[in-house]
Amino acid sequence: MTESNTDSAQPAAEPIPPAEPVSAPPPEEPSGRNEREPAAGTWRLPVLLVLLVAIAAVGWQWYDTRSRIESIREEIAQRLRASDSSADESRVLAKQALEGLRETQSKLSVLENKIVESQSQQVALESLYQDLSRNRDEWALAEIEQMLTLASQQLQLAGNVQAALLALRTAEGRLARSDRPQFVALRRVLNRDIERLKAAPNVDITGMALRLDHLISHVDTLPLHFDTRMQATPNPVGPAGAGADWRRVLAEVWGELKQLVRIRIVDKPDAALLAPEQAYFLRQNLQLRLLDARQALLVRDPERFRADLETAQTWIKRYYDGDAKSIVNALTTLKQLAAASIDVETPNIDDSLAAVRNFKVSHEKAQR
Repeated sequence: MTESNTDSAQPAAEPIPPAEPVSAPPPEEPSGRNEREPAAGTWRLPVLLVLLVAIAAVGWQWYDTRSRIESIREEIAQRLRASDSSADESRVLAKQALEGLRETQSKLSVLENKIVESQSQQVALESLYQDLSRNRDEWALAEIEQMLTLASQQLQLAGNVQAALLALRTAEGRLARSDRPQFVALRRVLNRDIERLKAAPNVDITGMALRLDHLISHVDTLPLHFDTRMQATPNPVGPAGAGADWRRVLAEVWGELKQLVRIRIVDKPDAALLAPEQAYFLRQNLQLRLLDARQALLVRDPERFRADLETAQTWIKRYYDGDAKSIVNALTTLKQLAAASIDVETPNIDDSLAAVRNFKVSHEKAQR
């Protein structure tokens, strides 16, 4: 339509020549113009339709593209909003993670400091443990040496096998608790001496010495024979009254006179008569004899030991009251002690003592 209007308007726009006379058109010209106009209308209509269809298609394409662009824009906006929210969440999570990382780093630094401190403490403890271990071994060896020295002295002086056996067992148990390989040879020597002491005859020298000590301490309380047989004469007592004073004076004088001469009734004819001042010396001599027997017991002198005990028994039977219970117990004790055998050879523990001393010396040299 636009083109046809343009074509029809073009003749009207042309200028009219002014001076030329108008001549009549030829008769053939109108018929020829009418034949060209229907031909131009026939091809313009399909073009117009095609143009309209193209415009409609372009419009539809534009509308569809616009719709798709809007939907894509909305989808992109939604995705952007989702990505923004995700980014916000990510920033929050990243911030939290950063804070957690910082906190973890601070804790890690604290732990590293503690680890370094614990390592230094461990090194110090190890050195201290080594020092204590060496000192503990030295202390243990010193204690064992002291115990064995005392046990050896007990064996030599008193023949106390049980005390020596107890000392050896204590020393062996002390070494067994330490569980050190270097103590194996030393424990072997101690066990050998323990078996020797177990096989040795048991003579209780200490118990025998204690029984003698008990008897010596009670010598002064043992009743003499003539003391128990002496009859006491009662002092005459006058009647109370005016003459009581002179009667008391006479009684005192009579008592003094009786002290000049003593009459003792002795049931047995072989009982020795002793003056009062001699009883003290008898008791002292008996104590000395028992002390001599105790000394002979400790030095393992059986002949002197039995001789002293027999002498003590003889004196007790002769001068003391044999019917008193204390005298019977004393004589029984002396007989049992005299019947005991004290000349048994007691083993020694010199091997164990020498092994401990040698090990102590070698250990000190190794520490240097």
